[in-house]
Amino acid sequence: MFKFSQLRHGIFKNITLIGVFFITTGIVGANFQGNDYSNGRLRSTYRDSTVKINRSVRHDKSRALLTVPDHYNRQESVVEKETHSENPKPRITVPEGAADIEQTSQGTKPSATLVKSFDGLGQDFRGPQGWIKLHNPSDNSLAVGPNHIVQIVNTRMAIFTKKGQKFSSTGKVLAGPVKTRNVFRGFGGPCEQQNNGDAVVRYDQLADRWLIVMPIFSRIAKEVDRPLLKAGDPARRSVIGQQKQPGKAASLFVPPPDTSQQVFRHRPGKRNKKGSYAMCYAVSTGPNPMGTYYRYEFVRQHFPDYPRPAIWPDGYYVPTSAGDNVVKKQACVADRQKMLKGEKATEQCVVIDGVNFLNNADLEGKQLPPKGAPNIMMAAGGTQLKGDFEGDGIYTWKFHVDWNNPSQTKLSGPKKISVAPYHYLCDGQLTNCVPQPGTDTHLDSQGDKLMSRLVYRRIDDQESIVAVHSVNASTGGGGVRWYEFRVDQQRDVKLYQQGTYVPDNFYRWLGSPAIDKNGNIGIGYSFGGTPHFAGQRFVGRTPGDPKGILSMHENVLVEGKGAQTHTNRWEDYTQTAVDPSDDCTIWYVGDYFKKGSERYSTKIGAFQMPGCSDK
Repeated sequence: MFKFSQLRHGIFKNITLIGVFFITTGIVGANFQGNDYSNGRLRSTYRDSTVKINRSVRHDKSRALLTVPDHYNRQESVVEKETHSENPKPRITVPEGAADIEQTSQGTKPSATLVKSFDGLGQDFRGPQGWIKLHNPSDNSLAVGPNHIVQIVNTRMAIFTKKGQKFSSTGKVLAGPVKTRNVFRGFGGPCEQQNNGDAVVRYDQLADRWLIVMPIFSRIAKEVDRPLLKAGDPARRSVIGQQKQPGKAASLFVPPPDTSQQVFRHRPGKRNKKGSYAMCYAVSTGPNPMGTYYRYEFVRQHFPDYPRPAIWPDGYYVPTSAGDNVVKKQACVADRQKMLKGEKATEQCVVIDGVNFLNNADLEGKQLPPKGAPNIMMAAGGTQLKGDFEGDGIYTWKFHVDWNNPSQTKLSGPKKISVAPYHYLCDGQLTNCVPQPGTDTHLDSQGDKLMSRLVYRRIDDQESIVAVHSVNASTGGGGVRWYEFRVDQQRDVKLYQQGTYVPDNFYRWLGSPAIDKNGNIGIGYSFGGTPHFAGQRFVGRTPGDPKGILSMHENVLVEGKGAQTHTNRWEDYTQTAVDPSDDCTIWYVGDYFKKGSERYSTKIGAFQMPGCSDK
């Protein structure tokens, strides 16, 4: 995740910028509904909730993955860079009532079965394209298809085999490490020219397609000739930059073998003070991630930090943050149906002021929500920038997009769902939080936000949404606060159960949840706190268990063997993914340190809970 605070401290001084010109045109209307929670934790009137309709600036179909030249994988300027926060170590406090829902002991049922595990990108990783010295944070992203596993760590990606009909084993590296921009080779513009961090990969199990989303953090040299979208503005439509886009699908290329050392090198460059940003999309034409892709670029007026793509039948929903020194967020949705066909597509955006980091419901499985159901969007309460580290609610919106008549696109909310009080773990993001053995460096918690993913699962007529975030615990450490919400026939979201998992006085944080086809809930997360080095663990529950209890004993994916001392930035997020082959194996990825290592490694693991067997 890119940090505006890093810019304020002058860390990004040498960044290469490459420009592209955009054109904009007409205006369409929009319809919004909002509530004012100025007397609560969320203080926003949502006057800024205006839909912006973005046509793709350019889009096409890529060449095959096996034909991109080697220079697309060599050294270059990147925007992400590790930092070390000098914030003081917070005192762990909890609000009254928070301890009432804490689970302070391990579950008594057998733990989820770890059926596969292997190292992903990171320290000691070697692939056909050599190796890479990665920096913090890792921004781990993971997606799983019928025969492949795709991982993105900040600015690099790798493709692995998955045992099944095509491969006899799991974890063999087919491609990597390659730059994420590799998928946009030949596309032109900033998507091809810039290799930015925070890229995310998803597998669209409804269409058997891969989705890769990459933000452009550097302002594009040519400024878009239009005023900045602000409160009260009508919706706008931007025009396509290349009239022939998307053209034929282009194949993703695996560069030739490269055994040379690859490191981040920053070249001198003048940073543009004016201009727009962009969001890049690549949608595969089939289930093979090494095949062809349709590529799209959409103009973003606001800084597109921390994208969290979510799959919904009517669109790809991608909320972003305008930066860490502002509370402005942008919720966007791209026209999934047209992008799957490689047709000209648009992106509709809503700018929301005064809110926390947003997450859109990400569909698990293939059972669809009711036809026309709006996507659910959520955020935690509190406002770290205003010194408000506590909340007692989760805030929800209904996001309905109308592609035929954008004036009927509607965002309604926020609606506060009361939950047990919570205090951000260590007061939120960019803090010195989790202690490590043998060093004064404490790891960041990212405790101010709901974590990726916000998972939705429909089983018959039951619709569930699971959310997690990291909170202070009365035991003196950190815990994973988790919620299961239910959606009723009126599309209203209600709390069904909640809990905070703190079976001891150590730290569990940066969780990522999943729901399998049987309704089992699994959560992976980082674990640490002296005398433990940071590692990764997994816990779960079955549908019939007592409410608020993760009944299965904790399982260890990987134990850390060393401390991270060069920076406090840790992961920013971990990632779960449900295997589409059986709809019940839950894959998970997170960071750890090997003994004596200078940089982190990542561990990818697959867990199965009751009712799911490895065949």
